[in-house]
Amino acid sequence: MSRSVFLIGAGPGDPELMTLKAARALGKADVVLIDDLVSRGCLAHARSDAKVIEVGKRGGCKATPQEFIERLMVQYARQGKIVARLKGGDPFIFGRGGEELAALRAAGIDVEVIPGITAGIGAPATLGIPVTHRDVARGVIFVTGHTKDGTEPDWPALARTGLTLVIYMGITRLPEITAALLQSGMSADTLACAIENGTLRNQRHVIAPLALLPRSAAALSSPAIIVVGDVVRFARMAAAQPHAKAA
Repeated sequence: MSRSVFLIGAGPGDPELMTLKAARALGKADVVLIDDLVSRGCLAHARSDAKVIEVGKRGGCKATPQEFIERLMVQYARQGKIVARLKGGDPFIFGRGGEELAALRAAGIDVEVIPGITAGIGAPATLGIPVTHRDVARGVIFVTGHTKDGTEPDWPALARTGLTLVIYMGITRLPEITAALLQSGMSADTLACAIENGTLRNQRHVIAPLALLPRSAAALSSPAIIVVGDVVRFARMAAAQPHAKAA
């Protein structure tokens, strides 16, 4: 097997949150396949002669087909190139990294996975929100608000857990998601937060009771993370931080 592909998590947005291991791997690459949501500041760690290929997948926009991305990685790896697949957040948290790993292994390509800080942890942390807290939240659930086949998560089951909910790719469906949680028995007063462009200088956020969140967050857009649960109250402690700005 040829050892030639790195699946790299670039972190939640701020290039300085990319890991040292990710930066070193990126510096070895002949070819870099970069997602749309990855900050271009991360490319400072790439070689000046590296071939950079945009393979964006921003919600609501035309996306590069997943199968095409996988074929490109296999093609360059078989040419003897070192390939860096640079993905936002963590490759295995709603990043299709598992699909890409399977495709590369099936083609006989050796792969190293380099984890990254996922937005569901990094973005709330900028506001002082701990997604778990032993006094108020004994666990956290990461869930997507957008699925490939259009099916809905089991909102009633999620609402009953009493755990923090961190919802990815849900900002455009926020009214439907909120209604589903309320109909599932979650209190209308449950604190919730929507965070746009987490960890970046243009980060914006709103905090509101769950029932009012769709109206409060109407000006926010993708990419965004939604946090639902009592842990959101800790955001008030972060009011003096640079990124803690309400929309």
